[in-house]
Amino acid sequence: MGLPPVTTALLVLTCSVYVFTWLLPGLERELVNELAMWNLGVSVGQWWRMVTAVVLHGSVFHILFNMWALYVFGPQLERESGSLPFLAMYLSSAAVGSLFVYWFSHPLTVSIGASGAIFGVFGVWLAGAYRLRHTPYGRRLLSQLGLLLAINFALPLLVPNIAWQAHLGGMAGGALIGVVWSAQRRRSQAGLGMAASALVVGTMAVGAALFLGGSLLSG
Repeated sequence: MGLPPVTTALLVLTCSVYVFTWLLPGLERELVNELAMWNLGVSVGQWWRMVTAVVLHGSVFHILFNMWALYVFGPQLERESGSLPFLAMYLSSAAVGSLFVYWFSHPLTVSIGASGAIFGVFGVWLAGAYRLRHTPYGRRLLSQLGLLLAINFALPLLVPNIAWQAHLGGMAGGALIGVVWSAQRRRSQAGLGMAASALVVGTMAVGAALFLGGSLLSG
């Protein structure tokens, strides 16, 4: 069974951008200037940065971990939820991760990477595992995810320049989306409803950042 379409597209796009920026440093500077999550840029209305930063990565280790996690945890989630809801969840989790970066870091902070979106994937898995916690499968999944998340939340203590805020926010956004999805799966037209609910979470994150823009500038 091949990879589902959105997971495939995200892997190809993200890896291609990394290769091109590695080959063309000038392109890297331009893309970072235009697409990176830059708190001050968001504060003046450049909301797209909260999402577009997912295609940029600063090192081989950075992109390898994120794309490995997407390759391992993304396909089954996309097949179960549908491609459109999966894409909406991925981007919305990135937006919530960026909102946490916006809240909990310096106004001049610039961050890149798909970590918020990847932790959103973890968050959806975590919500599902918690729902099944009384089953052997659910307990085993909770244990595995708990260990993986513990390692990743410890990484910022060992490796500099890792945005723990994006990890925390992305997981919170993904878990919230997962909880909402669990109530929608049995309804008719669940796919559209699941995509819409995920997009609402992302839209609220962007709206909160824009609403707080003035306070960031004044601070």
